[in-house]
Amino acid sequence: MSLPVKPHVASLEPYQPGKPIEELQREFGFEDVVKLASNENPLGPSPKAQEAILAAASRVHRYPDGASYALREELSSRLDVDAGQLVFGCGCDEVFELAAKAYVGPGDEVVFAWPSFAMYPIVTKGMGGTPVAVPLTSDFVHDLDAMRAAITERTRAVVVCNPNNPTGTSVGAEAFDAFVASLPDDVVLLVDEAYVEYARRADFPDALTWVRRRPGTAVLRTFSKIYGLAGLRVGYAVADPELAGHLERARHPFNVNLLAEEAALAALSDDAHVAESRRVNEEGAELLTRELGALGIPVWPTDANYLLAQPGPGTYEALLAKGVIVRPLAGFGMPEYVRITIGLPAENERLVKALAECQRERS
Repeated sequence: MSLPVKPHVASLEPYQPGKPIEELQREFGFEDVVKLASNENPLGPSPKAQEAILAAASRVHRYPDGASYALREELSSRLDVDAGQLVFGCGCDEVFELAAKAYVGPGDEVVFAWPSFAMYPIVTKGMGGTPVAVPLTSDFVHDLDAMRAAITERTRAVVVCNPNNPTGTSVGAEAFDAFVASLPDDVVLLVDEAYVEYARRADFPDALTWVRRRPGTAVLRTFSKIYGLAGLRVGYAVADPELAGHLERARHPFNVNLLAEEAALAALSDDAHVAESRRVNEEGAELLTRELGALGIPVWPTDANYLLAQPGPGTYEALLAKGVIVRPLAGFGMPEYVRITIGLPAENERLVKALAECQRERS
């Protein structure tokens, strides 16, 4: 029997997550695997978040607070926004999908840079819309002029991923502000800042100011990265009131589970853990940039917790055989490149050693 699936859903290529540690252990029999593929915080979650999860475990027979009241109030205070401007979801993925549900339909276009987060085209196509992927510059940075030129009367939304995944590059405040100021009033702007807490450039844009200044703007953030809660999936948007109201209408009830809400709230209070996560990341970025450069492997500057590197084709598979998982980028049309999550010092050193072995084996 052939089920009558919608054509735009049938044409989708499912998202391919990073290879799990357990899968590599089964395939090769490794006991010790280093995973540097999915941009997870190598320090793990805050101890405060872990304590909050344990304390809430006895209450999981109850539904969570559907309004995420306590988390909403804390974020509202920290970000200096109205509580009603916050919309929570199961990771940034769901928040982006809420925006697509609210604004994108057959014939509508969504403009974004490419390569960038793989869910942008998947979600757009899933709504029957048309993805408009604008190539990055030769330096793997958003080409904001080309993105502006790609906007037509059919464009419903434009997405800026800053810092960009999978390249780690970012756009500065002057270029970003000029781009936003040039956008048509009827185009929704979604700024994906999943990695904003890792950004190091002095002129990193203040996207939240545009939420206040420009109706139809939302900034997307997550607890999956620097807060170390990827396994619990908590994301949120800060949007102007009208846009936030539309996202709330598209949102399912209880989409953020009880443990996730409690953990996120506790993680927000642990500034020391965030600071340590940033320090470990910065030192790791410097080590990997230096050591990979010494091996002759091109590496691009990063404002995130991962590096774009060009070690050549076949590197992903060669590293798997040594018990090291990175993110292959062949699916983005970049077979010579990999994305490397910055890990703990010992993990970074093992990666460097494995890459050096790969090079010797090729020669």
